[in-house]
Amino acid sequence: MAAEIVNPRSDIGTDQDGGAEPLDSFDPVFALHRGGKMAVQATVPVRDKDDLSLAYTPGVARVCTAIAEQPELVNDYTWKSSVVAVVTDGTAVLGLGDIGPQASLPVMEGKAILFKQFGGVDAVPIALDCTDVDEIVETVVRLAPSFGGVNLEDISAPRCFEIERRLQERLDIPVFHDDQHGTAVVTLAALRNAARLSGREIGQLRAVISGAGAAGVAIARMLVEAGIGDVAVADRKGVVSLDREDLTPVKRELAGFTNKAGISGTLQDALKGADVFVGVSGGTVAEEAVAAMAEGAFVFAMANPTPEVHPEVAHKYAAVVATGRSDFPNQINNVLAFPGIFAGALQVRATRITEGMKIAAAEALAAVVGDDLAADYVIPSPFDERVAPAVTAAVAAAARAEGVARR
Repeated sequence: MAAEIVNPRSDIGTDQDGGAEPLDSFDPVFALHRGGKMAVQATVPVRDKDDLSLAYTPGVARVCTAIAEQPELVNDYTWKSSVVAVVTDGTAVLGLGDIGPQASLPVMEGKAILFKQFGGVDAVPIALDCTDVDEIVETVVRLAPSFGGVNLEDISAPRCFEIERRLQERLDIPVFHDDQHGTAVVTLAALRNAARLSGREIGQLRAVISGAGAAGVAIARMLVEAGIGDVAVADRKGVVSLDREDLTPVKRELAGFTNKAGISGTLQDALKGADVFVGVSGGTVAEEAVAAMAEGAFVFAMANPTPEVHPEVAHKYAAVVATGRSDFPNQINNVLAFPGIFAGALQVRATRITEGMKIAAAEALAAVVGDDLAADYVIPSPFDERVAPAVTAAVAAAARAEGVARR
């Protein structure tokens, strides 16, 4: 799969009102997207009849017969073991919400070219015209023979949790919901380095997460797995705790392994004396709530395009500030995680991506910063060429250690 920076199909399309002037005549974003951002590229030549007889009939029949007799050979003699399906239903696309499968395609294409550029992994965008959990699961299961892994993308919560769980139960290839786990991996990496910068261990920190959706739940789970001192999660109705009677099954499970301090009330109440704020919800956190955090606090305000706490405000009170934006230091960007995670899992033909593999990815990502650690550099740039190889190697090693690798 090759990303096309310049597309020859420049005569396609008009503006959205049906006029003659194309949108890309005045907008460079549309100019870049014209005709799509990717194309299929052959890896073998077909120059003459001899090449044709090897790449297609009659030669291909020998390979098909061998795979029919020994199914595991499909990983050696097709692209299956090196390609990922990027699957969405278009219900939670970026900050745009439920815009449908067709409108999601520019994002899915973008995801696919990031897989290729940053991890060397081929990926195919698949936008499904259905939102029912059973239908999505059955569709992906039927598509799975063509792929070595499934990256679930931009599927709304709480359906995304069940879809991922059921697919992983039924498939013997990695299934990874990046909105959950990619965000969590990069957040943990940044937090490890922020703690190291301040001379503290993660176990000494109390964190508060704003948002109990896909990312918030996954971050909470990963922080607990990594040994956080305590973490509380707040949704629109306040801190998620077992004394609430309005919790969904996912939030009730969340309440069971978070909030050891038994905090109740609002997000602002939870932030009093907290060491870490993690925002994955949007909205605005009042300045007085940030001011009430512990001295030397960390603020990771990751909503896009408007962080929950503007960096100018956060820097008044926090020792380390991170956002989801590329125009501020310390960008918490999923592209730091998912290409290397899938590259490592595919390298060893893992059957799944475990919590241990995700924590290994976070530790490897944090280690890339090394001795250059500073308040404005707790997480590397996506363009740091050390990132993907470090994450790939760590994930592959963890997969072997945890017994989910097949080679």
